[in-house]
Amino acid sequence: MLQSLHVKNLALIDETEVTFGGGLNILTGETGAGKSIIIGSINLALGAKADKEMIRSGAEYALVELVFLLEKPGQIRAVQELDLPVEEGQVILQRKIMENRSQCKVCGETVTAKQLRQLADILIDIHGQHEHQSLLKAARQLEILDAYAGMVLAGKKEKLRQLYGQYREKERELSESEVDEETRKRECSLAEFECREIEEAALMPGEDEEIEKAYQKMSNARKIREAAAAAHDLCGYEDSGAGSAIARAIREIKTASVYDETLQDYERQLLDIDALLNDYNRGMAAYLSELEFDAGQFEQTQERLNQINHLKSKYGNTVEEIQEYQTRAQEMLEKYQDYDAYREKLSKETEALLTEALFLAREISSLRAHNAEALAQQMRQALSDLNFEQAVFEIQVDGEEKRLGENGFDQVIFRISTNPGEPVKELSQVASGGELSRIMLALKTVLADKDEIETLIFDEIDAGISGRTAWKVSEKMGILGKGHQLICITHLPQIAAMADTHFMIEKQVVDNRSITNIKALGQRESVEELARMLGGDAITENALKNAEEMKELAEKNKQ
Repeated sequence: MLQSLHVKNLALIDETEVTFGGGLNILTGETGAGKSIIIGSINLALGAKADKEMIRSGAEYALVELVFLLEKPGQIRAVQELDLPVEEGQVILQRKIMENRSQCKVCGETVTAKQLRQLADILIDIHGQHEHQSLLKAARQLEILDAYAGMVLAGKKEKLRQLYGQYREKERELSESEVDEETRKRECSLAEFECREIEEAALMPGEDEEIEKAYQKMSNARKIREAAAAAHDLCGYEDSGAGSAIARAIREIKTASVYDETLQDYERQLLDIDALLNDYNRGMAAYLSELEFDAGQFEQTQERLNQINHLKSKYGNTVEEIQEYQTRAQEMLEKYQDYDAYREKLSKETEALLTEALFLAREISSLRAHNAEALAQQMRQALSDLNFEQAVFEIQVDGEEKRLGENGFDQVIFRISTNPGEPVKELSQVASGGELSRIMLALKTVLADKDEIETLIFDEIDAGISGRTAWKVSEKMGILGKGHQLICITHLPQIAAMADTHFMIEKQVVDNRSITNIKALGQRESVEELARMLGGDAITENALKNAEEMKELAEKNKQ
C-alpha cells in the first residue's frame, strides 16, 4: 500500500505531503489545478523520464518521495529478488531531479532508473487514459488472458521460452553448418595444422608464467650477482661491514653492562641482531655460491618462451586459452571429417526440440482456450455491472503452429457487442473512449484477485461517461476498493462520493506565484466539494442537499 507522497519543488508544487488511506482515495479539483502533477510525481519516483523543466522555477532541484508498506509475502519476495532493501515491510523510494542528472534511491541505497521501473511493476499499477488504447493491441490482450490464467500457464510459458531459445540456437547452428566440399577440406586442413602445432608444443598449465620468470632471472643474472654481492659485503664481518660494527658494539656494551643492569637488555638485543646477521650472511654466501649462468639453458628458455608467445599470438593470451582453442579445433575437425553424420545428428536434435516446443505450445493454447471462456463469462458479468446490460463479450484464441514463438503460437482477440442486435466485432472496431475505460475497469476488477499488486491508480477513469453509468462505475470501484488500495482522479461527483478518503487539489497565487496544494477533506468538506462538482462555483442549499444524499447513497452501496 502507498502510505505517503512527499513532493518538493516540482512544477507548480512548492512542497506538499499526502498520507493516503486504504480503500478508495479520491482526488478532485478544478481543471488546471494540478491533478496530473500529483500522478506525474508518482510516476517520476517510479522511474519515469525526468526533465529539468519540471524543476520549479528558482529551485536547484525537485524531490519526490514515496513510502510503501508491503503486507503480501509475494511482494516482499519479489522486491528482495531484485536485491533491493525492505526495511520492516517498508520500501522508501526517493527521486531527486537536478539540472543535469537525477538520483534514485531505495531505502537510502542508490539505484538505477531501470531498477525503479522494475520495482514499480511490483508495487503499483498506474492506469492512465493512454492504457485505453493499449487495450486495442493484440499483444496486450494476450498478456491480459495469460495474467488471468495464472501461475500454471506462466510456468509453461517460461519452460517454452527456454525450449524455444534452444530450438532457435540449434536451427542457427544447422544453418551455419551448411558448407560446400571445398570449404570443408580447407577448414579440415587448417584445423589439423592448428591441432598438431599446439599438440607438439606440449604446453603445461601455468608454464608461460614460470618460463617468463626464469627468463627474467637469467636475463638479469649479472645485475642480480652484483647486487647480492654488494649486500653481502655491506653486512659482513670484514673491514667496515655491518657485522664488524655490531661485533664492536657488543664488546663495548659488555664492558659497561656489568655496572648498569639496564644496559643488559640492550646487550641482549644486540646479540639477537648479531645472530640474525650471521644467519643472513651464511644464507647469502650460499646463494652466491650457487648463482651460476648457463648459456645453454638460457638459450633453451628463450626459445621456449618465443614458442609460447608465438602460439599466444595465434590462439589465446594464456596456455589455458590456447588449449581451449585446440579443443574447439579438434571438435571442428571431427565434425568435418564425418560431416554427413554431424548434419544428420544436428537436424534430428533441431527437429526434436521443435516437436517438444510445439507440444508445449499446444498445451499452452489449450489452457488459454479454457481460461478465455472463463474470463469472457466473468467479463460479461462485470460489464453488466458497469451498465453494459446486454453486452456480448468473447475472447477468440486463434492458434497457428507456423506462428510459433517463445509465447506460443496463439493470437488472442477480444470481441464485443455493446448494443443488442449488433454483431460481435473486435474492440478497435466498436469501442469508444468511454466504453474502453469501462472495459478496462471491468478487466482490472476481474484480475484483481489474481494480482499481488495492492495499489491501483486510475487517472480519469471516468472519461466519456456520465449519469447512471457513472454510478455503476462508482459502485464497481467501491467493490474493488474493499480488497485493494485505489487512488483515483475524477471529475464526476458520483465517483467522488464513493471515497473512503477524499483529497482536494487546488491552485493558489502566493506572492505572485502559482502554487498547487493538496489537502485531505473531512466529512463536511467532502460534501461541499461534491456540491461544487454538482453545481459550479456557487454552492447552493440544493446542491449541498444533493451532495449529502449522494454521499449517503454511496455509503449504503459500500455497506
